[in-house]
Amino acid sequence: MLLTAATLLLSLAQATGFDADKLLNAITQRFGATSAQKLRDWQTLVAETRDIASPEQKLHKANEFFNRRIQFTEDTEAWRQSDYWATPMETLGHGKGDCEDFAIAKYFTLLASGVEMSQLRLIYVKAKIGGAASNITQAHMVLAYYSSADAEPQILDNLVGDILPASRRQDLSPVFSFNSQGIWAGTTAGGSNKSTGTNRLSRWQELLTRARAEGFE
Repeated sequence: MLLTAATLLLSLAQATGFDADKLLNAITQRFGATSAQKLRDWQTLVAETRDIASPEQKLHKANEFFNRRIQFTEDTEAWRQSDYWATPMETLGHGKGDCEDFAIAKYFTLLASGVEMSQLRLIYVKAKIGGAASNITQAHMVLAYYSSADAEPQILDNLVGDILPASRRQDLSPVFSFNSQGIWAGTTAGGSNKSTGTNRLSRWQELLTRARAEGFE
């Protein structure tokens, strides 16, 4: 049974683009042996969602997993820095994070679950605190899923539990969007907004480098 479990885990890792042993070593060294279970729970989530045909169910499971398990905390408290973008391993190990950390963890999880990179964008927005009628805004980040190039994006957010189409999130004003392939001035998935290289977003480049070092590919 142990051999079978190990074989399944290796197959999962090869299929999803992460090194399971490397991730386990990284989270254990950084956050202690008790954090290993958090990683196993995440791997179970990935295994389950890869077997789900419905994209909507994949989104729901990833969104719910992090919204329930991760405590929202500002970077100054969680990382003693004014602005820190955590890798999914860091977010899992620490159990805390801000809006960027939630969105990034969901992005990596959905990629590992078989969602195409072209269907996912992290979106930097201005969020109206208290609802669409509020005059108080703050910087915020969400994850968007596009079922097709011309589809309205579905928004995954740590502030709102339900996954809603962008048209129902009047409290959010997009500034720019990005993924591992590029940066866009807008949020349209089609070709109307040309992308530029991600080298313009240094924090994202640094995060991708750290994630690869931890075991993500």
